Amino acid sequence: MKRLFSILAIAGLFVLSTNTVSAKANAIVSNLSSTVATAAIMLQDEAAEESAKGFTQVLKEQFIQGGAGFMGIVLLCLILGLAVAIERIIYLNMASTNTTKLKQQVEDALASGGIEAAKEICRNTKGPVASIYYQGLDRANESIESAEKAVVAYGGVQMGQLEKNVSWLSLFIAIAPMLGFMGTVIGMIQAFQKISAVGNLSASLIAGDIQVALLTTVFGLITAIILQIFYNYIIAKIDSIVNDMEDSSISLIDMLVDNKK
Repeated sequence: MKRLFSILAIAGLFVLSTNTVSAKANAIVSNLSSTVATAAIMLQDEAAEESAKGFTQVLKEQFIQGGAGFMGIVLLCLILGLAVAIERIIYLNMASTNTTKLKQQVEDALASGGIEAAKEICRNTKGPVASIYYQGLDRANESIESAEKAVVAYGGVQMGQLEKNVSWLSLFIAIAPMLGFMGTVIGMIQAFQKISAVGNLSASLIAGDIQVALLTTVFGLITAIILQIFYNYIIAKIDSIVNDMEDSSISLIDMLVDNKK
Protein backbone atom coordinates (compact mmCIF):
# COMPACT_ATOMS: atom_id res chain seq x y z
CA MET A 1 0.00 0.00 0.00
CA LYS A 2 2.85 2.41 0.76
CA ARG A 3 4.42 1.68 -2.62
CA LEU A 4 1.10 2.42 -4.29
CA PHE A 5 0.91 5.84 -2.67
CA SER A 6 4.54 6.57 -3.65
CA ILE A 7 3.93 5.68 -7.27
CA LEU A 8 0.78 7.81 -7.44
CA ALA A 9 2.59 10.75 -5.83
CA ILE A 10 5.40 10.53 -8.38
CA ALA A 11 2.85 10.45 -11.15
CA GLY A 12 1.15 13.56 -9.78
CA LEU A 13 4.41 15.45 -9.55
CA PHE A 14 5.20 14.43 -13.08
CA VAL A 15 1.88 15.81 -14.32
CA LEU A 16 2.26 19.10 -12.43
CA SER A 17 5.81 19.65 -13.65
CA THR A 18 4.93 19.08 -17.28
CA ASN A 19 3.91 22.03 -19.47
CA THR A 20 0.42 22.04 -20.85
CA VAL A 21 1.66 22.00 -24.36
CA SER A 22 -0.60 20.03 -26.61
CA ALA A 23 2.33 18.16 -28.11
CA LYS A 24 3.13 16.63 -24.70
CA ALA A 25 -0.44 15.89 -23.66
CA ASN A 26 -0.51 12.45 -25.20
CA ALA A 27 2.77 11.53 -23.50
CA ILE A 28 1.44 12.64 -20.12
CA VAL A 29 -1.73 10.57 -20.48
CA SER A 30 0.29 7.56 -21.60
CA ASN A 31 2.70 7.83 -18.68
CA LEU A 32 -0.14 8.25 -16.19
CA SER A 33 -2.00 5.26 -17.57
CA SER A 34 1.05 3.04 -17.36
CA THR A 35 1.74 4.24 -13.80
CA VAL A 36 -1.79 3.42 -12.65
CA ALA A 37 -1.61 0.01 -14.33
CA THR A 38 1.70 -0.75 -12.60
CA ALA A 39 0.29 0.36 -9.25
CA ALA A 40 -2.75 -1.86 -9.70
CA ILE A 41 -0.52 -4.86 -10.42
CA MET A 42 1.58 -4.13 -7.32
CA LEU A 43 -1.56 -3.80 -5.20
CA GLN A 44 -2.82 -7.15 -6.43
CA ASP A 45 0.54 -8.75 -5.62
CA GLU A 46 0.47 -7.37 -2.06
CA ALA A 47 -3.11 -8.56 -1.58
CA ALA A 48 -2.11 -12.02 -2.80
CA GLU A 49 0.81 -12.12 -0.34
CA GLU A 50 -1.45 -11.16 2.57
CA SER A 51 -4.10 -13.70 1.62
CA ALA A 52 -1.42 -16.38 1.27
CA LYS A 53 -0.77 -16.08 5.01
CA GLY A 54 -3.13 -18.26 6.94
CA PHE A 55 -5.16 -17.12 9.93
CA THR A 56 -2.88 -19.06 12.26
CA GLN A 57 0.23 -17.39 10.88
CA VAL A 58 -1.28 -13.90 11.20
CA LEU A 59 -2.45 -14.67 14.74
CA LYS A 60 1.00 -15.93 15.68
CA GLU A 61 2.69 -12.82 14.31
CA GLN A 62 0.31 -10.52 16.15
CA PHE A 63 0.79 -12.49 19.37
CA ILE A 64 4.58 -12.16 19.13
CA GLN A 65 4.32 -8.43 18.40
CA GLY A 66 2.16 -8.00 21.48
CA GLY A 67 5.03 -9.00 23.76
CA ALA A 68 5.62 -12.11 25.85
CA GLY A 69 4.76 -10.48 29.18
CA PHE A 70 1.06 -9.81 29.29
CA MET A 71 0.28 -11.89 26.22
CA GLY A 72 1.72 -14.98 27.91
CA ILE A 73 -0.44 -14.42 31.00
CA VAL A 74 -3.55 -13.92 28.86
CA LEU A 75 -2.74 -17.13 26.97
CA LEU A 76 -2.34 -18.97 30.28
CA CYS A 77 -5.78 -17.75 31.35
CA LEU A 78 -7.22 -19.06 28.09
CA ILE A 79 -5.57 -22.47 28.45
CA LEU A 80 -6.60 -22.94 32.09
CA GLY A 81 -10.10 -21.67 31.40
CA LEU A 82 -10.54 -24.08 28.49
CA ALA A 83 -9.24 -26.94 30.63
CA VAL A 84 -11.82 -26.20 33.34
CA ALA A 85 -14.59 -25.74 30.76
CA ILE A 86 -13.85 -29.03 28.98
CA GLU A 87 -13.68 -30.93 32.27
CA ARG A 88 -17.03 -29.49 33.39
CA ILE A 89 -18.70 -30.19 30.05
CA ILE A 90 -17.58 -33.83 30.14
CA TYR A 91 -18.72 -34.22 33.76
CA LEU A 92 -22.10 -32.61 33.14
CA ASN A 93 -22.77 -34.69 30.03
CA MET A 94 -21.99 -37.84 32.00
CA ALA A 95 -24.27 -36.61 34.82
CA SER A 96 -27.23 -36.17 32.49
CA THR A 97 -29.91 -38.84 32.91
CA ASN A 98 -33.11 -39.74 31.17
CA THR A 99 -35.24 -38.88 34.18
CA THR A 100 -38.51 -39.98 32.57
CA LYS A 101 -37.14 -43.47 31.92
CA LEU A 102 -35.55 -43.70 35.39
CA LYS A 103 -38.77 -42.61 37.07
CA GLN A 104 -40.75 -45.27 35.24
CA GLN A 105 -38.21 -47.98 36.08
CA VAL A 106 -38.19 -47.06 39.78
CA GLU A 107 -41.98 -46.93 39.88
CA ASP A 108 -42.25 -50.37 38.25
CA ALA A 109 -39.60 -51.79 40.59
CA LEU A 110 -41.44 -50.46 43.65
CA ALA A 111 -44.65 -52.04 42.43
CA SER A 112 -43.12 -55.41 41.62
CA GLY A 113 -40.09 -55.93 43.87
CA GLY A 114 -40.33 -53.29 46.58
CA ILE A 115 -37.74 -50.81 47.79
CA GLU A 116 -34.72 -53.11 47.36
CA ALA A 117 -35.52 -53.66 43.69
CA ALA A 118 -35.86 -49.91 43.19
CA LYS A 119 -32.53 -49.29 44.94
CA GLU A 120 -30.88 -51.79 42.62
CA ILE A 121 -32.15 -49.82 39.63
CA CYS A 122 -30.65 -46.62 41.08
CA ARG A 123 -27.32 -48.30 41.81
CA ASN A 124 -26.99 -49.32 38.17
CA THR A 125 -27.79 -45.82 36.86
CA LYS A 126 -25.29 -42.96 36.68
CA GLY A 127 -26.00 -39.35 37.51
CA PRO A 128 -27.11 -37.21 40.46
CA VAL A 129 -30.81 -37.94 39.91
CA ALA A 130 -30.25 -41.67 40.44
CA SER A 131 -28.14 -40.91 43.52
CA ILE A 132 -30.90 -38.79 45.00
CA TYR A 133 -33.41 -41.56 44.31
CA TYR A 134 -31.15 -44.02 46.09
CA GLN A 135 -30.75 -41.82 49.18
CA GLY A 136 -34.49 -41.31 49.43
CA LEU A 137 -35.23 -45.01 48.99
CA ASP A 138 -32.59 -45.89 51.59
CA ARG A 139 -34.51 -43.86 54.21
CA ALA A 140 -37.95 -44.92 53.05
CA ASN A 141 -38.24 -47.68 55.67
CA GLU A 142 -37.90 -45.11 58.48
CA SER A 143 -40.50 -42.54 57.43
CA ILE A 144 -41.50 -40.30 54.54
CA GLU A 145 -40.11 -37.29 56.43
CA SER A 146 -36.71 -38.96 56.80
CA ALA A 147 -36.66 -39.80 53.09
CA GLU A 148 -37.56 -36.23 52.20
CA LYS A 149 -34.80 -34.80 54.42
CA ALA A 150 -32.26 -37.21 52.89
CA VAL A 151 -33.30 -36.16 49.38
CA VAL A 152 -32.97 -32.45 50.18
CA ALA A 153 -29.59 -32.86 51.92
CA TYR A 154 -28.08 -35.04 49.24
CA GLY A 155 -29.47 -32.75 46.55
CA GLY A 156 -27.40 -29.91 48.00
CA VAL A 157 -24.30 -32.11 47.89
CA GLN A 158 -24.92 -32.96 44.24
CA MET A 159 -25.41 -29.29 43.35
CA GLY A 160 -22.01 -28.55 44.86
CA GLN A 161 -20.47 -31.26 42.70
CA LEU A 162 -22.11 -29.84 39.59
CA GLU A 163 -20.82 -26.32 40.29
CA LYS A 164 -17.31 -27.42 41.18
CA ASN A 165 -14.54 -25.26 39.60
CA VAL A 166 -17.06 -23.05 37.77
CA SER A 167 -15.92 -20.11 39.92
CA TRP A 168 -12.42 -20.50 38.44
CA LEU A 169 -13.85 -20.16 34.98
CA SER A 170 -15.60 -16.92 35.92
CA LEU A 171 -12.31 -15.69 37.42
CA PHE A 172 -10.46 -16.24 34.13
CA ILE A 173 -13.25 -14.46 32.25
CA ALA A 174 -12.86 -11.43 34.50
CA ILE A 175 -9.07 -11.34 34.70
CA ALA A 176 -8.23 -11.80 30.99
CA PRO A 177 -9.59 -8.41 29.78
CA MET A 178 -8.19 -6.75 32.91
CA LEU A 179 -4.72 -7.98 32.01
CA GLY A 180 -5.26 -6.73 28.47
CA PHE A 181 -6.26 -3.30 29.71
CA MET A 182 -3.26 -3.23 32.02
CA GLY A 183 -1.00 -3.96 29.06
CA THR A 184 -2.70 -1.11 27.20
CA VAL A 185 -2.10 1.34 30.04
CA ILE A 186 1.54 0.32 30.40
CA GLY A 187 2.09 0.62 26.66
CA MET A 188 0.59 4.11 26.61
CA ILE A 189 2.72 5.14 29.59
CA GLN A 190 5.84 3.99 27.77
CA ALA A 191 4.78 5.90 24.66
CA PHE A 192 4.31 9.13 26.59
CA GLN A 193 7.60 8.63 28.39
CA LYS A 194 9.37 8.45 25.03
CA ILE A 195 7.58 11.60 23.86
CA SER A 196 8.61 13.40 27.05
CA ALA A 197 12.22 12.28 26.71
CA VAL A 198 12.59 13.22 23.05
CA GLY A 199 10.55 16.39 23.20
CA ASN A 200 8.59 16.02 19.98
CA LEU A 201 5.67 13.91 18.76
CA SER A 202 6.76 11.32 16.22
CA ALA A 203 4.45 8.58 15.00
CA SER A 204 7.33 6.18 14.35
CA LEU A 205 8.62 6.75 17.89
CA ILE A 206 5.47 5.64 19.69
CA ALA A 207 3.85 3.35 17.11
CA GLY A 208 5.42 0.20 18.56
CA ASP A 209 4.30 0.88 22.12
CA ILE A 210 0.76 1.76 21.03
CA GLN A 211 0.57 -1.40 18.93
CA VAL A 212 1.58 -3.55 21.90
CA ALA A 213 -0.99 -1.76 24.03
CA LEU A 214 -3.83 -2.41 21.60
CA LEU A 215 -2.86 -6.03 20.91
CA THR A 216 -2.95 -6.96 24.59
CA THR A 217 -6.44 -5.54 24.87
CA VAL A 218 -7.64 -7.39 21.78
CA PHE A 219 -6.31 -10.75 22.94
CA GLY A 220 -7.69 -10.22 26.43
CA LEU A 221 -11.16 -9.55 25.04
CA ILE A 222 -10.96 -12.53 22.68
CA THR A 223 -10.05 -14.79 25.61
CA ALA A 224 -12.93 -13.48 27.69
CA ILE A 225 -15.42 -13.92 24.83
CA ILE A 226 -14.37 -17.54 24.20
CA LEU A 227 -14.54 -18.48 27.88
CA GLN A 228 -17.84 -16.65 28.33
CA ILE A 229 -19.47 -18.83 25.68
CA PHE A 230 -18.35 -21.99 27.48
CA TYR A 231 -19.41 -20.52 30.84
CA ASN A 232 -22.95 -19.79 29.65
CA TYR A 233 -23.27 -23.30 28.23
CA ILE A 234 -22.09 -24.83 31.50
CA ILE A 235 -24.47 -22.72 33.59
CA ALA A 236 -27.38 -23.66 31.33
CA LYS A 237 -26.44 -27.34 31.62
CA ILE A 238 -26.25 -27.11 35.43
CA ASP A 239 -29.65 -25.40 35.60
CA SER A 240 -31.16 -28.15 33.45
CA ILE A 241 -29.77 -30.91 35.68
CA VAL A 242 -30.85 -29.11 38.86
CA ASN A 243 -34.39 -28.77 37.51
CA ASP A 244 -34.44 -32.49 36.77
CA MET A 245 -33.21 -33.18 40.30
CA GLU A 246 -35.98 -31.08 41.84
CA ASP A 247 -38.70 -32.63 39.70
CA SER A 248 -37.40 -36.12 40.37
CA SER A 249 -37.30 -35.47 44.13
CA ILE A 250 -40.97 -34.52 44.15
CA SER A 251 -41.82 -37.56 42.03
CA LEU A 252 -39.90 -39.86 44.39
CA ILE A 253 -41.74 -38.62 47.47
CA ASP A 254 -45.05 -39.09 45.69
CA MET A 255 -44.08 -42.65 44.76
CA LEU A 256 -43.06 -43.44 48.33
CA VAL A 257 -46.33 -42.07 49.66
CA ASP A 258 -48.29 -44.20 47.20
CA ASN A 259 -46.18 -47.24 48.10
CA LYS A 260 -46.96 -46.79 51.80
CA LYS A 261 -50.69 -46.93 51.19
